[in-house]
Amino acid sequence: MPRFTVHVRDEWLTVPCKDATCSIKWLGFEAFKRYIKNKPDNGGIQHIKDVRFVVRRCQGLGLLDNDDTIEDVLEDNDFVELAIEGDTMPQDFIRSQPGTSHLIRPYREPEQYISLDGNSLTSTDLVNLGKGLYKIKLTPEAELKVVQSRELLDTIVKENKVVYGITTGFGKFARTVIPVSKLKELQENLLRSHSSGLGSPLSPERTRMLLALRINVLAKGYSGVSPETLSRMIQAFNASCLSYVPEKGTVGASGDLAPLSHLALGLMGEGKMWSPKSGWADAKYVLEAHGLKPISLKPKEGLALINGTQMITSLGAEAVERAEAIARQADIIAALTLEVLKGTTKAFDSDIHELRPHPGQKEVALRFRSLLDSDHHPSEIAESHRFCDRVQDAYTMRCCPQVHGIVNDTIEFAKKIINTEINSATDNPMVFAERGETISGGNFHGEYPAKALDYLAIGVHELASISERRIERLCNPSLSELPAFLVNEGGLNSGFMIAHCTAASLVSENKVLCHPSSIDSLSTSAATEDHVSMGGWAARKALRVVEHVEQVLAIELLAACQGIEFLRPLRTTTPLEKVYDLVRASVKPWMKDRFMAPDIEAVHRLLVDQKVWDIAGPYIEKYCMEIIPESRPSSPTAFALDPPPSPRKRVRLE
Repeated sequence: MPRFTVHVRDEWLTVPCKDATCSIKWLGFEAFKRYIKNKPDNGGIQHIKDVRFVVRRCQGLGLLDNDDTIEDVLEDNDFVELAIEGDTMPQDFIRSQPGTSHLIRPYREPEQYISLDGNSLTSTDLVNLGKGLYKIKLTPEAELKVVQSRELLDTIVKENKVVYGITTGFGKFARTVIPVSKLKELQENLLRSHSSGLGSPLSPERTRMLLALRINVLAKGYSGVSPETLSRMIQAFNASCLSYVPEKGTVGASGDLAPLSHLALGLMGEGKMWSPKSGWADAKYVLEAHGLKPISLKPKEGLALINGTQMITSLGAEAVERAEAIARQADIIAALTLEVLKGTTKAFDSDIHELRPHPGQKEVALRFRSLLDSDHHPSEIAESHRFCDRVQDAYTMRCCPQVHGIVNDTIEFAKKIINTEINSATDNPMVFAERGETISGGNFHGEYPAKALDYLAIGVHELASISERRIERLCNPSLSELPAFLVNEGGLNSGFMIAHCTAASLVSENKVLCHPSSIDSLSTSAATEDHVSMGGWAARKALRVVEHVEQVLAIELLAACQGIEFLRPLRTTTPLEKVYDLVRASVKPWMKDRFMAPDIEAVHRLLVDQKVWDIAGPYIEKYCMEIIPESRPSSPTAFALDPPPSPRKRVRLE
């Protein structure tokens, strides 16, 4: 018999349907009957036949016609929402569809798998898991380690040993011994009480990353989680059943307790959950609709699910991946600006940079040469001012290798720490099956990723800071020799005047966001946890800084392409012309004032999707092969079109 989950005001109701030829209107009235049944005042509904309502599918919010038959417009276990005419929506109502992020894509169930062993996952893999590109399975070696660590815990419980978090309370209550009959309740209470986060929920992509990373850490076999619980977590991930995880509430030691508790609470069938099929609904209904069972906690498992730095690290993985992508595209954008402003390429001479051989500086200078070398890519614009009397350019162009270079090196430093953290056991206590003992430690402390992400924010911000100054040079006629604000009929048209102001505002906001979160600490848990990392905020603000950098560089790219219009019919180098063509495929030239925000958003999307790198990257790669074949890039992603795959003998795509 088909059945449907119907949302009426603050209730989720299961409505069975014996006859699928019944109408949507019938389904609505059946839901109302169940809604008012347990309401003392009938839910304020006097006569059910007089109620007027509309029905929407939770997935996509498609409006349903009341006269349609159920079998024509719904599938078994579908989720629908009833809106009563005259009702007002409370401010805290969770919409059936979550908010979007800059990585959001229409969800399609993946066919390929990544096999996790707890040792080989990369930040690139994790972001791809967040995008829903892969499902998860464990390696046989990981499965064996999980079984062995669980067997040790079962022995500890059977022998009535006193071990922190297994047979005792938590934090200040570590000396309180809990009877065996209460151990399941102990773990459940832990998750319920610690689910105290606030703020907007993480997007589906970020929740997928969080869940995938927690699975990877448990797969190491040092947490004592049971194979059954881990299997149900993997099933939930593969079905994209994602808990409601508020973004605020972690201090980053003893791990990301609040967000990870929310993550686990949904897997228990409590709280809210989201899936592409259901939208937001009660977790028990979402799991049931996908044929999944809630996890049933065994001793120590609640603690195993929430003790760790996975919130900081998963958001940090996205931050470093996006920072790396925008950093290499920033070089392309700056090169285009230099062409428009008729700058010189002499400052990028390899001999200069060999005298100060920082890896990032040398890489950036090489990229500039690969895009602007007149012997490889003749430029009519460069030729037009070859014999001008200008000796050198402003720092915002001349010093790009030095400024952009340290950003690259900073990203590499942060990425190394994040990738180490991704494959680290951060639980407490640790379960050492081979030694037959558990040991309490402090691997849950988030200082490592917190410090790295604070440093990342400070480093990557500089790309926006220097970009905003180049935008000023493009818009200022006394510096660019172009029309003021890059538009004809100035005065009637304002052109890029306020786009530059937007860039300036983002740079200014970043200056505040770059204040390190990890220099703060507040004692918690009755001074038991007396030093914390504040890494959750470090990760969230690092992501915001990276997004602002992307947006500022999107404005610069728009402005540089607009500057090209005033230099026609002269053409720039071939790779930069290809970049210009890419932008113009999405945004037409600025002939007169129009609504500008969609143009900025469109180019921002190109940068997030790395389309600029996809266009120019092959030219950079070819130049490197031809000019210095013996000198390959030191960074694995310096010039490659795509990051190299992680070692597949450990993380396998199947």
